[in-house]
Amino acid sequence: MKNLTIMLSLVLSIFAGSALAKDTVLLDQTHASKGVKCASCHGSGERQAVPMLKCVQCHNTEKLAAKTADVKPTNPHNNRHFATETDCAKCHHVHKKSENLCVSCHPRFELVTP
Repeated sequence: MKNLTIMLSLVLSIFAGSALAKDTVLLDQTHASKGVKCASCHGSGERQAVPMLKCVQCHNTEKLAAKTADVKPTNPHNNRHFATETDCAKCHHVHKKSENLCVSCHPRFELVTP
């Protein structure tokens, strides 16, 4: 009976993990679905981390700030620390789930980060 319980637990954890993974669309998948190839950001040589200067070639920070102007309690793309120049990678991760960097110091800033 103990072995059966362990096996059932493992099977359920696998199904739960895959269900959670389906809800999380990573930014690499979003970019790929729009036809953006890995080399477009990483270059054709050895893959390196993508600097913000590469992000802003397609994503205009002023337009992003205007688009999120009504986000409460604060605009994440135009904040008092970095204005419109917060490094994108601080919150937006391409190959893993993105995170809300603000909440580490501002617990009430429950922002959804794609």
